[in-house]
Amino acid sequence: MDDHATGATVSRTTSEQEKARGVRRMKTIAAGFLLFATVVFVVTRWLESRGAGAWSGYVQAAAEAGMVGAMADWFAVTALFRRPLGLPIPHTAIIPTRKDALGHSLGEFVGDNFLSDAVVRRRLAAMAVSLRFGAWLADERHARRVTGELSALARAALTILRDEDVRSVFAQAITRRVSARQVAQPIGALLGRVVADGGHHGLVDLVVDKAHAWLVDNRAAVLRVVSEESPDWSPGFLDRTVANKVHRELVRFAAAVRDDPRHPARLAVDAFLTDAADDMQHDPRMIAQVEQLRDRTLAHPQVHELIASVWTAAREMLVEATEDPDSELRARATEAVRAFGERLAYDARMRAKVDAWLADGAVYVVSRYQSEITALISDTVRAWDPDETSRKIELHVGRDLQFIRINGTVVGSLVGLAIHTVGELLV
Repeated sequence: MDDHATGATVSRTTSEQEKARGVRRMKTIAAGFLLFATVVFVVTRWLESRGAGAWSGYVQAAAEAGMVGAMADWFAVTALFRRPLGLPIPHTAIIPTRKDALGHSLGEFVGDNFLSDAVVRRRLAAMAVSLRFGAWLADERHARRVTGELSALARAALTILRDEDVRSVFAQAITRRVSARQVAQPIGALLGRVVADGGHHGLVDLVVDKAHAWLVDNRAAVLRVVSEESPDWSPGFLDRTVANKVHRELVRFAAAVRDDPRHPARLAVDAFLTDAADDMQHDPRMIAQVEQLRDRTLAHPQVHELIASVWTAAREMLVEATEDPDSELRARATEAVRAFGERLAYDARMRAKVDAWLADGAVYVVSRYQSEITALISDTVRAWDPDETSRKIELHVGRDLQFIRINGTVVGSLVGLAIHTVGELLV
């Protein structure tokens, strides 16, 4: 290819330079065939004028036809990229002058033959994406690799996000979600089930047992409190007697409640909790009080600090777990990925569903963006410089096109020989 024909100095990559050398080499060979046919034609013409035999006519006819074929194919190949000999011959320099139309046609061709629903579904079905992907994930090494990439992505996300912003959003999301839901009735229903099942008895036992132990261990504190509450005019011995009596009764009462599952105090607690559970479900006043308590609790600054601390702790835990290849989180994630791959590889129904989802998704994208994809092709070709476009295309296909010239020379020679032979036989 002649770069000076384009009138521009173009820098080439190493690959393009190698292709340009190949094009020049094939052009030289094709020109050599034409030159050989020309020399044969001249020589045989001269020999014929010197009285050579009939054979010279056959050779001359073959050489003449070969010259015609070579020149015709040279014209055809050259006319694709530029005007032969610079002459303004119609329908030449097809690529530079028809570049935009060719780009539009190429876009339509791609859209009709590569981006149709049937083609996409057929190609995805032939690829067996889910089967191959499942088999790949089922390999322990690949599952670890996927988990590692996901861990790196999670760490990057946790690093990029500002803790202040995340804590604020986290707290707002939780408080807004809790504020939007009624809590009195669900709490009442839960409390009712706990009381009905006797689930609160363990807590009552713990409280009573601790109360009894405290009364036994803190007799002096009880006596002091009772004595301090007695009148100033009361004699000291009477205060001590009353205080001891009060302490003994409190200890006896606590022991009785502790040891008797049917003690009236326990039954009173059961009745109180049952009534509270019923009121939280059905009493509008109680429901309103619980909801107000919910709002006041959520508005308290310490609640927001607690939520923020939960996020901070969770973030640190996630970062540590994703950084450690041997962490429990990474191990469980790897096993989950591997198990998913095995199921995908061996469960035909699951593969069918995944393949259907992939096909539907691909068809949706293709159908929605087909015009944009084809427009990208045509617009890209339209933006190319005509001479540069011609140069690049010739670099890629010019070497093969020179075989047309060579074949034209050879085939033309054979056809010329055949025509001359037939003509001689018919004389």
